[in-house]
Amino acid sequence: MKPFTRRVIHIIKQVPPGKVMSYGGVARAAGSPRAARQVVRILHSMSRKYNLPWHRIINAKGEIAIRRESGFEQQKFLLEEEGVDVSTGGRVDLGRYEHHMPPMLEEEEG
Repeated sequence: MKPFTRRVIHIIKQVPPGKVMSYGGVARAAGSPRAARQVVRILHSMSRKYNLPWHRIINAKGEIAIRRESGFEQQKFLLEEEGVDVSTGGRVDLGRYEHHMPPMLEEEEG
């Protein structure tokens, strides 16, 4: 597994219940600020295998990015279960719920 992928998985696991991070925020914390799309791919391919709290990762506008009805509703439900207020359209107040992490160094992975 590539170091960036390991860092992304570690960071996503650190997002506490009731908080969210953006794809770009995860990428920045993993040391590659322009890799938001790679974070999406990692979430898509590894969430189940690594038991990632995928529902806590949203887009930079504070919105649920999944537009398929069932996926959207599931993510909205899971966030609300953790106490996150989500608008009908799927928007989260990042000022209130965003989790911030400083960039990781490779030796911090373990």
